[in-house]
Amino acid sequence: MALKEECGVFGYYSTQDRPNIAKTVYYGLFALQHRGQEACGIAVNKDRVTTCKKDLGLVSDVFSDADLTAMPGNISIGHVRYSTIGSNTRENAQPLFVSYVKGTLAIAHNGNIFNADELRKELENSGALFHSTNDTEIIAYLIAKARINCPSVEEAVAQVVPKLKGSFSLLVMSPTKLIAVRDPFGVRPLCMGRIGEDYVFASETCALDTVGAEFVRDVKPGEIITLHHGQFSSDERFCTDKTASCIFEHIYFARPDSVIDGQSVNESRVLTGQLLAQQHPVDADLVIGVPDSGLSSAIGYSMESGIPFGLGLVKNRYIGRTFIQPSQSQRERSVALKLNVLKSNVNGKRIIMVDDSIVRGTTIANIVKLLKKAGALEVHVRIASPKFLFPCFFGTDVPDSDQLACCKYTDEQLLEKISADSLGFLDVNTLEQIAPNSKVHFCKGCFTGVYPSRPPERAKKNIFE
Repeated sequence: MALKEECGVFGYYSTQDRPNIAKTVYYGLFALQHRGQEACGIAVNKDRVTTCKKDLGLVSDVFSDADLTAMPGNISIGHVRYSTIGSNTRENAQPLFVSYVKGTLAIAHNGNIFNADELRKELENSGALFHSTNDTEIIAYLIAKARINCPSVEEAVAQVVPKLKGSFSLLVMSPTKLIAVRDPFGVRPLCMGRIGEDYVFASETCALDTVGAEFVRDVKPGEIITLHHGQFSSDERFCTDKTASCIFEHIYFARPDSVIDGQSVNESRVLTGQLLAQQHPVDADLVIGVPDSGLSSAIGYSMESGIPFGLGLVKNRYIGRTFIQPSQSQRERSVALKLNVLKSNVNGKRIIMVDDSIVRGTTIANIVKLLKKAGALEVHVRIASPKFLFPCFFGTDVPDSDQLACCKYTDEQLLEKISADSLGFLDVNTLEQIAPNSKVHFCKGCFTGVYPSRPPERAKKNIFE
């Protein structure tokens, strides 16, 4: 099993109507497609009226040129989804749009609210009716409820922030405002850019590059930014030094051409490979990476060890992660459909294969099998992260410990299970060395069991179904 990406959000604010605003958001979402491939959507405000289109599928499948042309306006938010709470249905696609006594709200959310069950029961007991099974609708209800007695929607958002336990990078759109919010720990990334006088927000800087926006800065953990009538305001009442950004953004989730909180993702991955070469050296003929997230780490291993880097696995880029099915037989078959061995490069050689992580161990075992079938004399597996030992409650699809290979097996058993000649993980004590330029601290809970806030004893993905 490969880990699933997080959701991605993109927002655009202008003081003038932009005929191509939905197209700009579309391109931004296209750049963030790696963060979620189950569903997507775009909401646009024009003259205080919101138009929203969303559906299951990839960005390129859901939106036509005619759809985008028919959505002019001056404020827009978009979303690509991987579900952490709530199953993959059209009702759970985002942005989420609600109409209430004070007007309308559209919300796009990246993260996971692990006290969602408690909050939803509280709202239901006061008469709220829910149409979806995701945690974003709960956030929308809380903001709408708070807004009734608040002077502004941004103040309503500020009243809701302390109630949310978990991770959230939010874009909230009212008929006249765009609000960007990042949780006080800064678990999920969110950055801000400019296109002329217009403002752009995105989960990653690669999306800013795609739409031609100039990077301004990251949204600070705990910050609430409001754009209204061309005016920019920042509320930092929830900002603290106790940040806990997800370290796995640098190892796997983010695109390598992104920069998160001052740290280049590609440089982080090269550093993981260099550290692996220092911690787990081995004699071999060739270093290869598992596409795509293992490639930069493999380059780092090659640089540090002096062993040549080469291509050993070719990825079929026309098979998305949504193709991968959950059953064991289908999962094994999907590896061969998704990856093929470059036989001329591995035949008769001792191979060091670098990958980002081991979850259940099935996928990597199948890749080792493919390499040896292609003639590799030895396959030494190096993992660019520590062992997954604990579940994640902050928006990463790391399952319960009883499903994690590193919990179920000893090192010797795991080595036998994946049929490799040796196995090495990144030392957890050196993990923060991969992000020397980061402006924030990190959450490493899935490796250490130490979380930025106390999580629930057990969180279920589809808790409302």
